[in-house]
Amino acid sequence: MAVGSASWSFTEEDFGAITRTLNKFLGETNARCALLVDRSGQLVATVGEQPHFDPTAFATLTAADFSANDQLAQLIGETDFNSLFHQGEKESMYLADVARRVILVALFDNRTTLGLVRLKIKDTVSELTKLFREVFERGKSATQQPGLLAGADDEIDQLFG
Repeated sequence: MAVGSASWSFTEEDFGAITRTLNKFLGETNARCALLVDRSGQLVATVGEQPHFDPTAFATLTAADFSANDQLAQLIGETDFNSLFHQGEKESMYLADVARRVILVALFDNRTTLGLVRLKIKDTVSELTKLFREVFERGKSATQQPGLLAGADDEIDQLFG
């Protein structure tokens, strides 16, 4: 599947399932916050403590970080890195690829451990990948099916041509 966003959207039920999955992850790990970012840099969802920074700018930088690391992976002979870890003195973040189009970001501090976050993020990524693949497939089939206005361009051309 191509990296980046094509036209896709999710329903209220999809958003509920995504939110439940992220809340379960936060409950199991005691991480502070989980964000989902589209590979194009758009913020998709935020669950947990509200971040004390501009989430829109963060989403853009997250996508750029992941993209730069994909390039680094290729330089050393890997196709990509499916996860990244950034450790700070007080705050850390773990980033994981979801369905090659979305990035899960877990922000955490000393209330949890990297090992626990890494362990639980695998199941979360698996659940989210399944959810997002369904969303992407639904979006793909919707764009392939003729809609209400299918053929309208031809009709207008015939009228004025």
